[in-house]
Amino acid sequence: MSSSGSVLLSLCLAVSAALPLSPAHAQDIVLGASVQLTGPLANTGRYYRDAYQITVDKINAAGGVKIGGQAHKLALKLYDNQSDVNLSVRQYTQLLTQDKVNLLLGPFASNFAIADSAVSEKYRVPMVQGGGASDQIFSRNFKYIFGTLAPASNYFGSTIDMLAHLKPAPKTAALLYADDSFDVSVANGTRPKLKSAGLQIVMDERYSTNASDFNTLLSQIKSKNVDVVLVAGHETEILNFVRQAKSLAVAPKLYSFTVGVPSEDFRKALGKDADYAFGMTAWLPSADLKDRWFGDAQQFAQAYRAKYGYDPDYHAASGAADVETLVQAMENAGSTDPKKVRDELAKIKFDSLYGPIAFAANGQIDLPQDVVQVQGDKLVAVYNGKTFTAQAKYPMPAWGARQ
Repeated sequence: MSSSGSVLLSLCLAVSAALPLSPAHAQDIVLGASVQLTGPLANTGRYYRDAYQITVDKINAAGGVKIGGQAHKLALKLYDNQSDVNLSVRQYTQLLTQDKVNLLLGPFASNFAIADSAVSEKYRVPMVQGGGASDQIFSRNFKYIFGTLAPASNYFGSTIDMLAHLKPAPKTAALLYADDSFDVSVANGTRPKLKSAGLQIVMDERYSTNASDFNTLLSQIKSKNVDVVLVAGHETEILNFVRQAKSLAVAPKLYSFTVGVPSEDFRKALGKDADYAFGMTAWLPSADLKDRWFGDAQQFAQAYRAKYGYDPDYHAASGAADVETLVQAMENAGSTDPKKVRDELAKIKFDSLYGPIAFAANGQIDLPQDVVQVQGDKLVAVYNGKTFTAQAKYPMPAWGARQ
């Protein structure tokens, strides 16, 4: 697609996203966002577009936002940032200065959230985002950014806790991570946790974002006979890593990835080769997660799949929770005034389909990560940070010994 064609697509998407839900109702509260709908991050960006829309629709169907005894409809104003962070910044500026949206939802990815939140801070309009987890987002003393993903520095926390209970106990670890803000934050938090758990870090390697060749790193893993391999990266990188691990017959006792494993797309892309892979998620579609609008997380997941034809993962759940959080804050404030909504966000406490929402002083939430593993054709939650919830398939067999 030409650049002019991409821009036209962006404008068309923005206009169509802002059309009235019903000609009988004026949509007088507009939530704005720039999301990756095209480009290399579009596969994950769609979770946010779809989650935002289904949640807006659900809230509107339930009567909308109640402020001062009056019901208001929600509208969603979306732009496609084409996976370009500079374009995303310009679009968030346009949302606030030209489109005059009331409040902001976030993009996907930490480097986008870092840049885009500077716009929300400049114009003092709250952004609630569930797409960026880097600790850097929340280390700048900003007052208008709130995040529903757990700190990147603790993504491997539950996984490392689990290692102490595995037999035979792993002794050595390799830590591999991409050179973007999120993955660097993951590595910085994981290093001391591995050392505290008594594991020897025999590889600590940073690779270029969007890397496609992992043969050198995999050869080192094989020659050093590493027990545990922890990889922080993007889904495309993880897919390449697993495929090349099979090609080189590299099979540590365990490998775990920050992204991919909870995703239906990951398992479809790898087929049987996804088996034994560990990952983590802050959300599972449990009926125990009660919710004001959908009923519970399980009902949300069913409605999401029925509407879009694929299963939601934690990206979608956090995106839906972002919309719910802004609505709850507006109702608590009895206003759409950005400063009043921001003050309510800072002290908010309520149950969402994603889990309990309450932000720390820096604006970030901290929900525990469940360790999940691909077992056959199923994704199984195996460890909740405290205890095993299912048996982990460990150690991983050699590629040639798999069924």
